[in-house]
Amino acid sequence: MTPAAGPRITGINHFSATVTDLEASVAWYQQLFGLDRVPFDFRHYEREETGYGVVLMDSSLGIAIGLHTNTANQGEAFDECRTGLDHVSFGVADRDELAAWVARLDELGIQHTGIRDEKEPMAYSTVVFRDPDNIQLELIAFG
Repeated sequence: MTPAAGPRITGINHFSATVTDLEASVAWYQQLFGLDRVPFDFRHYEREETGYGVVLMDSSLGIAIGLHTNTANQGEAFDECRTGLDHVSFGVADRDELAAWVARLDELGIQHTGIRDEKEPMAYSTVVFRDPDNIQLELIAFG
């Protein structure tokens, strides 16, 4: 089976991050994205004793974010230069929507790059910012 003829995915269902202060991160992501907290703690599969996760979601948009606490977490800030996650990018409709997000980030006092427009290798615009654990988040619009 060639990759082009193989099984397909329909999109990304959610991303999950381990955070240093679960409740502070839950509040931050809820305030920013307006997500609802699922009233259930999700234990780590086959490592139930090491911690649990909280899921925030907007089922109408099909967006979910998992935030995890873990007993091995030593409280260090995230660093995308190490093996693992580099950043998470959220797509938005167009550059006008990016401008609305810049206003929202400003309203919440979240530092960001402002809109950066790129032409190569394709036309796109981004806004980059970081969560309370220094995880890089990006909003991107193509065109």
